[in-house]
Amino acid sequence: MNGMSFSELMYLFCCPPLPSRIAAKLAFLPPPTTYDFTPVESGESKYHIKFNDKAEWQYTDSDVQNIEGFYARTSRGNRIACIFVRCCPNARYTILFSHGNAVDLGQMSSFYLGLGMRINCNIFSYDYSGYGTSNGKPSERNLYADIDAAWQTLRTSYGISPENIILYGQSIGTVPTVDLASRYEVGAVVLHSPLTSGIKVAFPRSKRKWFFDVFTSIDKVSEVNSPVLVIHGTHDEVIDFSHGVAIYEKCPRAVPPLWVEGAGHNDVELHNVYLERLKQFVTTELLN
Repeated sequence: MNGMSFSELMYLFCCPPLPSRIAAKLAFLPPPTTYDFTPVESGESKYHIKFNDKAEWQYTDSDVQNIEGFYARTSRGNRIACIFVRCCPNARYTILFSHGNAVDLGQMSSFYLGLGMRINCNIFSYDYSGYGTSNGKPSERNLYADIDAAWQTLRTSYGISPENIILYGQSIGTVPTVDLASRYEVGAVVLHSPLTSGIKVAFPRSKRKWFFDVFTSIDKVSEVNSPVLVIHGTHDEVIDFSHGVAIYEKCPRAVPPLWVEGAGHNDVELHNVYLERLKQFVTTELLN
């Protein structure tokens, strides 16, 4: 999330701002596109994914065949890019992954394949409007429409039941994840470096609620009736650790959280406890 200049702060408090403008300023940093889709066959609706050098794909060319690409149409008229990563032939769970800021599907694909193979899950993901090859512009309203389109595609095109879906949100991706999880009961939810609200990120010392706040996950998370694992680095420099604690405390069915000692915002996955905790959650806690 970005900081704000003094003049922007004055505008924020002196003029009634539009929530969509606050959201755009605080949250969205779409990177240059790191991939493209090429049709499997002429006239087909399924695509191969083709990476450029910025994607940093870490696996073999044959592993790319495990990634199936396609487009979904949102209720707001945008066409969003989606991928289904077949990591394990007998996976019980499929993770619907909402990625963080400043990345796209090309940059995340290596991580998805490695994570899915290690915790025995397939992974379905999508690019937000305005990210990757998805059209439109990023906004809070589009975030919710984007994940709805991804959810409906996963349910209808792949026939996966809600109890076999794990919603995983990272950073800004926790916002649509919490919204969807508050409306549908699923197998489980993972909230990785979640934020309570946009204003609380921009103004950590603010104690009051603002009518123009955005990304208000803290107001929705109490409606999540699925098991929730919260993960947060204790030294997060972007979304303070206190956000993760507040989200955890309001989850009705929270499991023991993972507080990664010394981790920041972008290196939680590099700590061994991250993978160990996810394995335990998926292979033991959810099955008992």
